[in-house]
Amino acid sequence: MDIAEMVYEFPPKIVGGLGTYAMEITQQFVKMGCNVTVFTMNDGKLPTRELWRGVEVHRPICTDISNILPTIIAEDVKKWGSGLKFFADVTAYNVLCSAKLVHEMVKKEERKFDVVAAHDWLSIIGGASAKKELGIPLVFHVHSTEKGRTMGGGSAVVSSLEYQGGQIADLVVTVSQAMRDELISLGFPEAKIRVCYNGVNEEKYNPDKVKPEEAQKIREFYGIKENDLMILFIGRLISVKGADRLIMAMPHVHRKIPNAKLVILGVGDMQSYLLNLVSAMKLENSVKFQFQFIPEEERIRHYAACNLAVFPSLYEPFGIVNLEAMSMGKPVVVGASGISGMKDQVVPSGPDQCGFHVNPHEPIDIAWGIISILADPGAALRYGENARRRVLQYFTWDVAAKNTLSIYESVLSKV
Repeated sequence: MDIAEMVYEFPPKIVGGLGTYAMEITQQFVKMGCNVTVFTMNDGKLPTRELWRGVEVHRPICTDISNILPTIIAEDVKKWGSGLKFFADVTAYNVLCSAKLVHEMVKKEERKFDVVAAHDWLSIIGGASAKKELGIPLVFHVHSTEKGRTMGGGSAVVSSLEYQGGQIADLVVTVSQAMRDELISLGFPEAKIRVCYNGVNEEKYNPDKVKPEEAQKIREFYGIKENDLMILFIGRLISVKGADRLIMAMPHVHRKIPNAKLVILGVGDMQSYLLNLVSAMKLENSVKFQFQFIPEEERIRHYAACNLAVFPSLYEPFGIVNLEAMSMGKPVVVGASGISGMKDQVVPSGPDQCGFHVNPHEPIDIAWGIISILADPGAALRYGENARRRVLQYFTWDVAAKNTLSIYESVLSKV
């Protein structure tokens, strides 16, 4: 199969889960015998065309159209302030990539493509254009929605792009049952929607590959003693990820588990607020921060060092970090109200239990989940083993790629 992938993030530019997804899934497609051509953003410093681990990558350099864009766009986007430059760059990226695919690669070089896959609103303009010009199927991957990310607000223009993409696309792929329900509620055609889980590199995220002394160094870095119990949060420090409510849960945790320590790892616009919250609650000795995007190898060592990972997101279409923790054999506590793809990952009861579902709006409920695991070391060990086993069965990139290709093949059979 010859696949054109339009995706905003691709190595070495990885901002979040979308970039990780694109990196992993395209490599799996290549291993399975597909020809994959990625069209992605260029910050002006990257090669415009290269072969990256078997994946052909195109990064047209965008021209700055932000000074003229306000004359032709909706009032909604004009209010973006400094974000207007971002919208302008995304618009230019879509036009340039679609033009390169259609006019240079297909019409001039006589390349053939079976399907075009566009990821989120960031790439749907280019994907829709390629479908119209080339007459090939369009699969629209929706990893999250504007209304979900902003908890009901956000840009009407972005929401409209998402909606129109759902109408134009031949199929819509999303990452969890919760996201499927959300898309239906937003007016996406139910018959078009397919659920395909993301994955994790189970060989890389393997607890057996981290030496005990490496994990110990992580604990020592934060001043966590041998008898302390380490709780880990990794993620962007924005409101929907729930780090503030996790901090608010710590006094409740300490009433039962006084030696519990919380490590928060990430960057985001809530950094100052979280520092002030810890100070106001007098939790400086038990809540530690590292405000930076750390290399993957060090992130893996953090998982190995912790006793428990907690992700109390208010909105989480899938949650790759939770899957990483599970692959590392760690029990998890996850937010499970509203749109939560982590509910699909975490079994909260029974013989296959690997953690707990909690109400992320309620610090006392988050604390209940944490205490339920830390107070029972035997159960914690069993949950972690179940978590790793569940990943190997349902959530590897190999499984994700096979399921995705099956969806692509189904749309080709209708052409």
